Amino acid sequence: MTQAKSPPAAPKTTQTKSSSPTEKAPRRKRTSKAEQRAETIEHILDTAEYLFSRHGLYGVTLKDVAKQVGVHHTLLNYYFEDKKKLFDAVFARRAAVTSERRMKVLDDYDKATNGQPTVEGALHAFLDTDLDLYIEGGEGWRNYAALGAQVANTPEWGAELMDQHFDPVVLRLIDLLKRALPDCEEEDVFWGYHFVTGALMLTLARTGRIDKLSHGLCKSGDFRAVKQRMASFMAGGFHALCAQRKAERGQ
Repeated sequence: MTQAKSPPAAPKTTQTKSSSPTEKAPRRKRTSKAEQRAETIEHILDTAEYLFSRHGLYGVTLKDVAKQVGVHHTLLNYYFEDKKKLFDAVFARRAAVTSERRMKVLDDYDKATNGQPTVEGALHAFLDTDLDLYIEGGEGWRNYAALGAQVANTPEWGAELMDQHFDPVVLRLIDLLKRALPDCEEEDVFWGYHFVTGALMLTLARTGRIDKLSHGLCKSGDFRAVKQRMASFMAGGFHALCAQRKAERGQ
């Protein structure tokens, strides 16, 4: 019978003796094993997220992550069965946050408008809520943004991850858009979303291309500038597309 693996023991801490028998050293708050485990996993996920966001799934090994964390690679094998399991855990961690936040904001917006949404209002709820995470969340969220852009553009397995984590919130947005555009063809609403998410993913990738094209006038990492413009721009596209198709039907 094989014994179950145990995680590596935490390093021992040394206590400093008090200067006199009656003087007690300050008591240190003990960290439980569960807290130590959670901190270790969080550190692994942060490090893996950084590496995956720059080199992709196939450009990173478990040994690469372990080296960056400063532990032996067997520790990663203890917590994660293989590299794909680690990648999936990295992606799921923040996907849950952004999906839940956007779903709540979309629901709140629907209630606030008494079920009569506008295209621009729905897009602001969907896009701005996500962009706020990358504006306010620090480099970790920006790494996740770049990772999400990679996943969205990887047909082999990326679409499955996007379906799993984001379909409910995307379909919630599309429901609002359909009600905001009752005379629009359903296929045009879906195409419109396709163009929206394409622009969003390119933005999140932070390729630096717009920086070069604009000679520094625009910055690919300037999510505040994107937030000021994207929903309005995309709303105009929806209206133009639907008006064009309506005109074609009338001919």
